[in-house]
Amino acid sequence: MALTDDKGRLIWVSATRPGRTSEITACRHDQLTHKLRTAGLRAIADLGFVGLDDTDPDADPAVITGYKAARNRPLTRGQKLSNKALAAVRAPVENGFAHLKIWRVLGTVHADPKWATALVRALLVLTDREDSR
Repeated sequence: MALTDDKGRLIWVSATRPGRTSEITACRHDQLTHKLRTAGLRAIADLGFVGLDDTDPDADPAVITGYKAARNRPLTRGQKLSNKALAAVRAPVENGFAHLKIWRVLGTVHADPKWATALVRALLVLTDREDSR
């Protein structure tokens, strides 16, 4: 899990977890929505996070996601336009994730999650240093 700013610069990386852990489970374990609300921040996420921020329907959402279609319920025109707008906002973010993935060592990490966390956080620092040049 990682967070970027609106320009796609990585600002936070969570502890690594086994590959079988879903993104939404990792966010719930890290209490990400609570931390975002406490900091007064909001996040835009992909469709893998639908349902993450469903604790209080009256509160402003901490995590904004698009809409998923179902077999018996296709998306409305407004929902499709909303998804398109969110995708446009998320494009720089995806570029930030892609920038982290260029580190070749991440393709072959088969290690203890604690070691992998230290590695990913070190790469976050190196990526930030490279971006500030």
